[in-house]
Amino acid sequence: MNKKDLAYFKKLILKKRDETLQELGYIRETSNNPDKEASGADSTYSIHMADHGTDEEQREKAYYHASRENRYLLHLEEALNRIENGTFGICKSCEQEIPKARLEAVPNTQLCVPCKLKEKQG
Repeated sequence: MNKKDLAYFKKLILKKRDETLQELGYIRETSNNPDKEASGADSTYSIHMADHGTDEEQREKAYYHASRENRYLLHLEEALNRIENGTFGICKSCEQEIPKARLEAVPNTQLCVPCKLKEKQG
């Protein structure tokens, strides 16, 4: 892969990393704050038992989403490292060049489509 392509993908990955960091910030801001007053409308403690269940479900969803975003962020960082060490765009399984269309769709990928399909089947 030439330097121009690597610069393009680095810029794309950095943009996706920034978007992911913003999303994580949003999740952090909107998740329940344990410092809120324990009574009144802003309370993190629900008055009704059903409300408590709904609140717990929302916290679990936020945790799952944040966990998923953190994993994605890690994959993006690994892709940036591969750009720096010259292995970006090379399938880790068959060692062939990954098509640019695949890298544009999933810039953090380490596998070409045929190898990814084999991985899913096996």
